[in-house]
Amino acid sequence: MDALITDGNERAALAAARSLVRAGFEVGVAAGGGRRLSLAGVSRHVRRVRLATDPLADPSGYAVEVAALVQELGVRVLLPVTDASVEAILAGRGHFASSVALPFPDLATYRKASDKAAVLEYAREAGLAVPETVAVETPGAALPERGFFPAVLKPHRSVSSGRRFGVQFVSSPDDARTALCALPAVAFPVLLQRRVRGPGEGLFVLRWNGRVVAEFAHRRLREKPPEGGVSVYRESIALDGKLAAAGRRLLEALDWQGVAMIECKRDQVTGQHVLMEINGRLWGSLQLAIDAGVDFPRLLVSCALGGSARVPPVTRYRVGVRSRWFWGDVDHLYLRLRNGESPAGKLAAVRDFLRVGLSGEEIWRWRDPTPFLLESLRQFGLAR
Repeated sequence: MDALITDGNERAALAAARSLVRAGFEVGVAAGGGRRLSLAGVSRHVRRVRLATDPLADPSGYAVEVAALVQELGVRVLLPVTDASVEAILAGRGHFASSVALPFPDLATYRKASDKAAVLEYAREAGLAVPETVAVETPGAALPERGFFPAVLKPHRSVSSGRRFGVQFVSSPDDARTALCALPAVAFPVLLQRRVRGPGEGLFVLRWNGRVVAEFAHRRLREKPPEGGVSVYRESIALDGKLAAAGRRLLEALDWQGVAMIECKRDQVTGQHVLMEINGRLWGSLQLAIDAGVDFPRLLVSCALGGSARVPPVTRYRVGVRSRWFWGDVDHLYLRLRNGESPAGKLAAVRDFLRVGLSGEEIWRWRDPTPFLLESLRQFGLAR
């Protein structure tokens, strides 16, 4: 088998599976979580396999199970998709045969890039702006005055000690204190960052053996939740030269290997790109880059199998391509209608939802409809 993709219920896993199948690779999709089927696992021409171990609850056991599966299937390239599975497999690299390509940096580098506190200094030195930040070491630590707010609370790592942590928006010191007291000790230090207003823009890079193989950029048009979160509707935009140069310097300083998403906000006051975080794995909106002409999964697997010297760089792509995750956008609409917007705001939300023109749908594909059907059945509680 050419490639095994883990975390089959992730949208990035589906995008990667479709890409690699189209490129002629033999692809397997592994998934667990107690579900019989997965989004990527029901895609056409993939081999579906199941995993019993949770990478969050038992990372060592997960690595052992995946290693046994890799050996059984003769896998050449292993592509874990979530932070938890990437970290578990990188930490358990010794369980895998040396012939299996794992197209990521080493564990220390991956963790450094995933540490939202540690990466701030790298970003500054690379020329990226960073949010005004206070590191909160304990729930009872002193907090900034009310003028610092609204703000965002970010545990320094999204995954730590078998727990997954998300971002929280807080509007006052009291809100921040309540949120901090609800967090376990492993979440600390927690970053309290003044909220940056402006559109979310991302730079996506494939770097291999010190060489940039591919670059892409997009802008978020709608997110879930609406105030900031997962992208549900987005468009490809031209590379910003200053951001691209800073991104290359940042990845060079980290000695990065593989794909990375450098997530930013373009400050609506200064126009600067302000770093939010780095994701060192395949990202949720991956299908947009593929549709626009930058096929990151195919390029990544090609690099892993033959080295980047054989892979010509890809930096040109179609600008203005839009992609919508339908059920995510339905959730966005629901939240806007529920959250007390004015009648005019609710009408605008409905109008925006309906007026998407010829935008591509991320999950639905005429030649591969089953993933969308499975997602829809789950939406109504009719499938697991």
